[in-house]
Amino acid sequence: MQKIVPFLWFDGQAEEAAKFYISIFKNSKVLRATPMSVTFQLEGQEFYALNGGPQYKFTPAISLFVNCETQQEVDDLWGKLSASKTDEQCGWLKDKYGVSWQIIPTVLGKLMGDKNPKKANAAVQAMLKMKKIDIKGLQQAFDQG
Repeated sequence: MQKIVPFLWFDGQAEEAAKFYISIFKNSKVLRATPMSVTFQLEGQEFYALNGGPQYKFTPAISLFVNCETQQEVDDLWGKLSASKTDEQCGWLKDKYGVSWQIIPTVLGKLMGDKNPKKANAAVQAMLKMKKIDIKGLQQAFDQG
């Protein structure tokens, strides 16, 4: 049993959302479903989803961070999850249920954490201008920094 489990509050679409998410991520499945709640796994990470009603909405203050190894993975997840082009910035997106996601290539952390502050800052500045993160663009900015 996982000690800490993200708990997502939906307005009646908990099972629909869980099925949508498991269709996108490998190693994912619905564990239990009732009319009020769904327990599911995405890439082995357990989540609870509740049909709690309209009282609460998702905000970008909490997001699901996805480590991506390749640009193809970034592009694939971005294409499947992104529902609101106006809410995208710096790798952040909002899906059709209002859940915020960060689709981030692992190389970003390496570039931003480089010992050369000029190169690291160049990568950060490039990232700040991006909606979907572009690995090649990050690397070019870093190399020129």
